[in-house]
Formats: sequence, C-alpha cells, structure tokens
Amino acid sequence: MKFAILFAAALALSACGGPRLATSDRTSARPAGAVIAPSFGDRKPHPWDGRAPSAYAVHGTDTSRYQTPVDWVSARANGVNFTFIKATEGADDSDPMFREHWNAARDAGVATGAYHFWYHCANGRAQAQNFIRRVPRATGALPPVLDLEWTPFSPTCTRRPPQAELLAEAQVFIDTVARHYGQMPLVYVSPDIFASHELWRLRGVEFWVRSVAGHPSKVYPGTRWTFWQYSSTGQIPGKTGDADLNAFAGSAADWRDWLARRALK
Repeated sequence: MKFAILFAAALALSACGGPRLATSDRTSARPAGAVIAPSFGDRKPHPWDGRAPSAYAVHGTDTSRYQTPVDWVSARANGVNFTFIKATEGADDSDPMFREHWNAARDAGVATGAYHFWYHCANGRAQAQNFIRRVPRATGALPPVLDLEWTPFSPTCTRRPPQAELLAEAQVFIDTVARHYGQMPLVYVSPDIFASHELWRLRGVEFWVRSVAGHPSKVYPGTRWTFWQYSSTGQIPGKTGDADLNAFAGSAADWRDWLARRALK
C-alpha cells in the first residue's frame, strides 16, 4: 500500500488540526463507495506498536473553517474517502466555511458528513435545533456527528458538568437529531472525557475515537469503534498545512456495507 510506504518514510525521518447547499447526487467519476488507497503522509508519525493505521483500507479526514481552501478533487484522488465537516457549535454558532466544504467535497465524490461541537453551557435540545437548521437532510450523507470534548480554553464556557447532566443532555441531542435525519449520530470522543464521564453509556451510537499515541484497543479497552482519528499532523494533497487523519474500522467491503446501512436515505 502506498500509504504504508509513505508512513514508513515519514517515521524514518522522524527518527534523525453562503452558497446553496447541495442535496442532489454527487457528479464525481469516483462514487463515495469506491475506496482509494491513501497516498498521503504524516509530518509527525507515531511509532505504533501493534496494528498501525496503515493496516486499515479506508482513510479520510475532518474539516473546519481552519482548513481553507481545500482542493477536494485532489484530496479525493489521493485517498480521502470520507470527511466530516464542522457545521455548528452550541445553540447558535455555525462554521462559516461549512457550506463551501460540504458542496465541494460531495461534488468530488467524498463521502461527506457534518459534525456539531458540543457547548457545555447550553442544553441538548437547543444545540440539536441549531444543527438541524444548518445541515441538510441530504441523500447519501454520512450520519451526523456529536463532538464531545472538554473546552478548557473556551472564552465563554469552561465548565465540566456532572456525568449525569452531560449524559442526559447529550442523549437529548442524539435522539432529537436521529428523529430528524433518520440515522443515529456518531459520537466523537477523546480519552479523558470518555473515561471520566463513562460516555459508553450513551444509547444507540457508534463511536469515533481520538487516539494519537496508541491503538484504540489500548486507549478505549472493550469499546467498539467505527472511526479512529490517529493524527493531527497529516499531509494531504489538496489541504494546506496539517490535517487530521482518520481510519475506518473495517475493510473496503465493510465500508461499502456500512455506507449502505448508515448513509442518509
């Protein structure tokens, strides 16, 4: 695999983050289910023990206003099979680049979804309504994502609510969004909040886990995951600067089956 070669090379070197919303079918010659092997590298690769990211067939990225502009055609041609794009934050904030990234990624044949960044000073229903207002129910889109992290550097909200409160409000968001889109959301988590607030208790969701210094089986023992964010220093043609790198848990065939089940109808 070309990615494996690039990964090994990067590791050897290391040793010496508007317009109309498109809702129609994608027009790219490479449909979203067609897996392209990654041909990108990592500026600061981790020396993985056990199963490395290069062992996985399906790779992608996540995107926000801080990655602009993106040549999605080039990114797709170089193995970006999917992306999750930031759409909203809290009860009233939105990412100004969401529409542009959403339309261009879909047009390039990238399997595209949207994520909501959780705000610990607003309730789950208001945050779900903000997401629903901004993100279309588009055929073929990936399931919505709830991004749950601590926010110690937020200028307006650094609180860490009790476990029971966070689980209850997050579940309200999840259930409200699921009713609207007809698919249960994914939940993105980092190790600290997942462990301290037992986020595995959330009902009916699949997890997208951040783990940049160890395989998820070690960092989230016993947790079944669907996506793994393994680096924030990826180098992807078409994206300027560092990019987040993610892998899907299964094979190329598993990816096509997962899309058939989980893409919005």
